[in-house]
Amino acid sequence: MFKPKTALQKRVGFLLIFVGLIAVSGFFINRGGEDFSVPIAIGQTHETFQNSDDFQALARANRAFIALVQQTRPAVVKIQTSKEIDIRASDWFRFYFDGPLPRDEEERRHRQRGLGSGVIVSEDGYILTNNHVIEGADEITVTLEDGSEYAAKLIGRDPAGNTVSGTDLAVLKIDAEGLPVLPFGDSDVLEVGEWVIAIGTPLEFSQTVTRGIVSAKGRDGFRSIQYGRFIQTDAPINRGNSGGALINIRGELVGINTLIATGGFTTGNIGIGFAIPSNTAKDILPQLIKDGKVERGWLGISMRDVDKDLAKKLKFDAPRGAFIAAVGRGSPAAKAGLRRADVLIEFDGQAIRDMNHLMHAVGATPVGKSVAVKVLRKGGEEKQFTVTLGKRTEAVITKLDAQREAFAESDDMQHTGFAGLHVQALTPALAERYGYSSSETGVIVMHVAKGSDAEKKGITPGALIQEMEYTPIDTLETYSALVRRLEVSEEKRILLYVKSPNGQGTGYVTLNLELADR
Repeated sequence: MFKPKTALQKRVGFLLIFVGLIAVSGFFINRGGEDFSVPIAIGQTHETFQNSDDFQALARANRAFIALVQQTRPAVVKIQTSKEIDIRASDWFRFYFDGPLPRDEEERRHRQRGLGSGVIVSEDGYILTNNHVIEGADEITVTLEDGSEYAAKLIGRDPAGNTVSGTDLAVLKIDAEGLPVLPFGDSDVLEVGEWVIAIGTPLEFSQTVTRGIVSAKGRDGFRSIQYGRFIQTDAPINRGNSGGALINIRGELVGINTLIATGGFTTGNIGIGFAIPSNTAKDILPQLIKDGKVERGWLGISMRDVDKDLAKKLKFDAPRGAFIAAVGRGSPAAKAGLRRADVLIEFDGQAIRDMNHLMHAVGATPVGKSVAVKVLRKGGEEKQFTVTLGKRTEAVITKLDAQREAFAESDDMQHTGFAGLHVQALTPALAERYGYSSSETGVIVMHVAKGSDAEKKGITPGALIQEMEYTPIDTLETYSALVRRLEVSEEKRILLYVKSPNGQGTGYVTLNLELADR
């Protein structure tokens, strides 16, 4: 049923119509003037921006990136590989058809193909890439930016996946001269947030260029690659980018793109890629070209990082150095005089940041070279030694003797409560229960207070404490005497040497007594 409008509704309606007419007429009033001409106003804004200093700065940056790509892209190549493999046709035939297979079809030969990228590092045709790009290949073809193809020869490689090698780098050679080259940059001075570009052949799209920033440095934790310390970047990297170039704005090679992180069902780029630093590649390149492999120096120690608690105990401003957890008998370190619990703070003139830094420094040092090593010994004493490095091989790693000294037989006393730990002397029955040898000594942890720092640091019942504050624990009486001394001291942190039950791990643990449940 129709209802007449109220006076208020009529007023609102007229007001809306009036406003609409004004808005529409605004486009036509004084059409030739500048004040009401929308297209002219937009055009003027665009023109004004193009003439601004901000736009000119953006334009220069844009042209600089274009010039950078034009300069560097010719030195990045496409690498195609193939290898012949055996496949038993009978397997899939019988699986799908469940029937007999003709004898001449029992085995077939199949060529497996691969794709990756590489970087030209010399005018006479040496090319740097990832080992996993060319591993096992019997044919390698390199395609330059202009489409020229060359058969490539494998010169040397440093494969990942073992305790001796581990950069996943390889060097190829093609028969060519006067090639464009990417100069090496200094990856150590690369800064987080710095612009970089990645060039490679993702998913067979050769000469693909992507841009991003350095997201982080010093990434490790990739078990198959011993000498990583990767540069992390958000410059998009996908399958086929392996072996390609990560380049700074100066047109220098700062990394070899190697890995990507994926999430869930995604196997492509999610903005987390990793590149081997150029300094790592530059260090081993001469060895790969000359010898076809890499020989690394060997110190002969087990080590761990200096954490925040230990750094405070050592009165360091911040964590630094590498804590020596064990010294192999007969190793270069042992011959030089290094001891367990030394903190190695300087190697061959380099201040050591952490254990990974030390591992890389030792690995990059020639076998047989004598180097100066500075350590911090208990009591805060700095000592310097000269170590002649051995050769890192599978054999010496396997034979690295990290056995601990055998102390005197312990008794049956108990001590409870200190630092949240309830301990008992190690008996033959307890040793057998928790998997220790008959020669082991120390005190065994029977209970760990809930919420204590010891619990947070991973000490569990069955752990064997063999050292406290650098003092060997031969009997429970020795342990108790040390505890009594510490209880009346102002010491806020204690250092324990602990073995986990059943060979699960061994190392030093720093406990914060202020957090301990006494």
